[in-house]
Amino acid sequence: MATPVILGIETSCDETAAALVDAERRILSAPLAGQEELHAAYGGVVPEIAARAHLLRLDRLIARALREAGLGLGDLAGVAATAGPGLIGGLIVGLVTAKTISLVHDLPLLAINHLEGHALTARLTDAIAFPYLLLLVSGGHCQLLIVEGVGRYRRLGTTIDDALGEAFDKVAKMLGLGFPGGPAVERAAQGGDPARFAFPRPLAGQSGCHFSFSGLKTAVRHAVLALGAAALEPRNRADLCASFQAAAAESVVDRTRRAIALFRERHPQGDTFVVAGGVAANTALRTALASLAAATGLRLIAPPLHLCGDNAAMIAWAGQERLALGLVDDLAAPARARWPLDPTAEPAIGAGVKA
Repeated sequence: MATPVILGIETSCDETAAALVDAERRILSAPLAGQEELHAAYGGVVPEIAARAHLLRLDRLIARALREAGLGLGDLAGVAATAGPGLIGGLIVGLVTAKTISLVHDLPLLAINHLEGHALTARLTDAIAFPYLLLLVSGGHCQLLIVEGVGRYRRLGTTIDDALGEAFDKVAKMLGLGFPGGPAVERAAQGGDPARFAFPRPLAGQSGCHFSFSGLKTAVRHAVLALGAAALEPRNRADLCASFQAAAAESVVDRTRRAIALFRERHPQGDTFVVAGGVAANTALRTALASLAAATGLRLIAPPLHLCGDNAAMIAWAGQERLALGLVDDLAAPARARWPLDPTAEPAIGAGVKA
């Protein structure tokens, strides 16, 4: 019998993506269409523009994915689509498309939590076993979780204000670096002095595993205002970015070190630490986390860069995991703007908490 293949669809933000992944962890095709040029003038993603772009591009991407893999819709074992969290308009485009394919071709539907897609990516790339500690860092989320199984997540910490990716975007906007901000700040930081500006390390040394990046972002803004027009000079801009990036990485390391201790209390034999999400592509953060993992005796797994950001391969793989357990959804599955991985977690103290 042929290895089951799942079609994955991802439309939660500004990446339109389709992918075909089989049960042996092979990515057969994974075309993706970005929207940076559509949102660059606004300095961030405009939900209505994103949803319209998904609608115009998705059917062609699915057709391309099937063509590249040499398959038809009748060859599939199921169809998986991101159902949340994310921008509701984009989610509806992807989920309704998946429901239509499911209905017409009598295929199992798998409504996937986008965060679970990130959480399970390391099982796609490295076939790791449960449990493991996960740091999920992206434009909208910054969380530490223990991954105990498919659908079984214990949140240890989350952001009480901005997510790290959001802070990168806002710093990039302050310095006229364009959108998306994460890669732009990293490029600008090359050759900069990470010790020139004494930016704060939010919550460092405090109890718990929650994050905060609003104060760090504000400190960068004060430094930019103090420099005036000179802030945009290449040397100053490089030093600002390098100093911000260093402060952010040290903050993440401090919070993660505490999460490692809690992980080991609960799972003494646990030996794997995973970092996932768009910000996991940042080299400075990866380097800092690699040092932390080595110092604490953990194996660090970071997905390849093309699987760090939003992608449909992780959605297809999450579909494979759920289909194998019989966790199939019906056509009433809703799109959800918010969808926490651990619904039992206590709310973090502070406004603007990302679920």
